Amino acid sequence: MIIVPIKEGENIDRALKKFKRKFEKTGIVKELRNRQAFTKPSIKRREQIIKAVYKQKLQLTDEQ
Repeated sequence: MIIVPIKEGENIDRALKKFKRKFEKTGIVKELRNRQAFTKPSIKRREQIIKAVYKQKLQLTDEQ
């Protein structure tokens, strides 16, 4: 359960924003989307490799 402490007199919009941020950090929506369809382990591994290559390219361009 997500608990969002609200200070007295705090705007409801700000409290909702905090709630949404905490909810997104839990990764519930991401997990639901992943469980909707089965992905083979080989495809998951391929996606991880592609992400790693992309991150490595970004780091190399930042260093230069």
